[in-house]
Amino acid sequence: MARRSRKDGRGDPIAFERRRSVRDRRRRFVLFCEGRNTEPGYFGAVRRFCAGGAVAIRIVQGLGVPMAVAERAADESRQLRARGAGRGGDRIWAVFDRDSHPEYEEAAALCERHGVEVARSDPCFELWLILHIEKYDKACGNSDVQRRLETLRPEYDRKGAKTADFTGLIRCAEDAEERAAMQLRLREREGKPFGNPSTTVGNLTRAIREANGQARWSAPPDR
Repeated sequence: MARRSRKDGRGDPIAFERRRSVRDRRRRFVLFCEGRNTEPGYFGAVRRFCAGGAVAIRIVQGLGVPMAVAERAADESRQLRARGAGRGGDRIWAVFDRDSHPEYEEAAALCERHGVEVARSDPCFELWLILHIEKYDKACGNSDVQRRLETLRPEYDRKGAKTADFTGLIRCAEDAEERAAMQLRLREREGKPFGNPSTTVGNLTRAIREANGQARWSAPPDR
């Protein structure tokens, strides 16, 4: 008996298999995020810049505190390893802030033990957004950073949804990565790699862009 082939909506089994094969080869990034608005909004915009490319991004949001993020990400990593090489292209990231949360450094350590990469910010994710626009390297709290971002991006409302023109910001992501890397080098020299201010979100955006074969993000693809 001849093997039956699946057909797409146009009745073209070859085209269907080709599209499925392309999807299967994509590098998957699974992002576990503490917040419900700012981080998912930003990485949702990143996903639009990658549309049709070699990267697929899944966002799990609203997990609340760093340790909850770390535990969910570690569990995902364990499940991937248990499934073996079938999903070996996946990269698991935990995205969280110091804020006033307990167990910030402990959460990062848990991630490291389970092969989860960490995009952490001290004091908060808004620091990463500011670095798209300017250098910012002074001791600060959440309110300082959020007020500064509100000045730089009037559409950002620190008392509201805490969203901004993420598409416009992402066009400057490479500048933010360089400024964040400079911050991290300064914290290392001070002997405080988790010190304030610092963020490793640039490691994540660079990893996504490079996996997608993009030297720079100038504009999202036309849809």
